[in-house]
Amino acid sequence: MRIAVFSTKPYDRVFLKEAAAKVGHELEFLEPRLDRSTARLAEGFPAICVFVNDTLDAAVLARLAKGGTRMVALRAAGFNNVDLEAAERLGITILRVPAYSPHAVAEFTLGLLLALDRRIPRAWTRVRENNFALDGLLGRDIYSKTVGIVGTGRIGAIVARILRLGFGCEVLAHDRYEVQALKDIGVTYVGVDELISRSDIISLHCPLTPETHYLIDERAIDRVKRGVMLINTSRGALIDAEAVIAGLKSGQIGGVALDVYEQEADLFFEDLSSEIIQDDVFQRLLTFPNVLITGHQAFFTEEALTAIADTTMGNLADEEAGRVSPNRVLRENVAGKP
Repeated sequence: MRIAVFSTKPYDRVFLKEAAAKVGHELEFLEPRLDRSTARLAEGFPAICVFVNDTLDAAVLARLAKGGTRMVALRAAGFNNVDLEAAERLGITILRVPAYSPHAVAEFTLGLLLALDRRIPRAWTRVRENNFALDGLLGRDIYSKTVGIVGTGRIGAIVARILRLGFGCEVLAHDRYEVQALKDIGVTYVGVDELISRSDIISLHCPLTPETHYLIDERAIDRVKRGVMLINTSRGALIDAEAVIAGLKSGQIGGVALDVYEQEADLFFEDLSSEIIQDDVFQRLLTFPNVLITGHQAFFTEEALTAIADTTMGNLADEEAGRVSPNRVLRENVAGKP
C-alpha cells in the first residue's frame, strides 16, 4: 500500500523504512506538517501517517477523504488532534500506537524529576565555567516524599512502581481504573483533589480530554502544598501555563519540569536557534531557574521508535488485509477524567 508520511525527520525515515519493508508498504516521506494547506499532498494515497502536531480537524479530514484517503495512522498514542466525529462521518479509519515503550517515557520522567530536584543542568553549566560553588544547588531527598501520579496506565504505573519500590516514596494515584498490582505494593488511590493537596511531587500521565484540559489550573495551584514540584510528560494542555507562572512567582510551585507544552506545535521538533521565539508565555517560563523544559523527547529511544514504526505499519497492514486492527480509535475510546 502507498502511504504518505507527514512530519518526517531523518530518524523517522530510518525506522519506518525498516518496518514498511517487513509488510510491503511503499512510503512517500513528506517534511511538512499536515494541515489545511498541505492536505493536498495526500491526494491519491489510500493511507497517510502523521505525528502529534499534525492537524486532523474536520476540514483537513474532508480534504483527505476527497483525495481518496481512507486510513490515517497516528505514530503516537494520543489522538486529541483528531476530530473523531468527522472521521467517522467521512469513513476514515483512525489508527494509533497505544503503547510503544512505556519504559522510555517513565524513565525520562524520573530523569526530569532528579534533574529538577538536584539542579543538575545548572550544576553542569557551572562546572563548565570552572565554578564549583554549591550555593543555589540545594535539593531534597526524593525518599519518603509523597508523590501523586495522575493516570496509572502503562507509563504512570511504571513511574509509580519505581517511585514506590525504588525510592521509598508514599505514592498516591488517581485514575478511573485502579490497578490492583499497584495497590498490592502500597500505592493508594485517592480523588484528584486529595492527590493535589497532599503531594510533594505531582506527575501527570493522563490523556488530554475535555475533562482533563487544564487539570492543573489556578484553582488547583491554590490547593497544592507550597513548594510542590510538577512534572508533565503527557500532554501540554493538562496544565495552564500562565497559572503555573503565577504559582512560580509566588513560590506556591517549587519547580516545574515539562517535556510537553500546550503551544508546542510552533516550536518543538524544529531548529529555531537562529530565530526569535514569539511565544511570550514559553519565553517567560524559560526565565525561571526552577523550570526545566525539554522538547518532547521522552519517547525518543531506539526501542520506542522501533515499536512505533512496527505497530504503525502493522496497523495499516491489518486494515489493508481486511482485518480490524486492535488499535483503531473509536469515538467511544475517548476517556473522561483519568
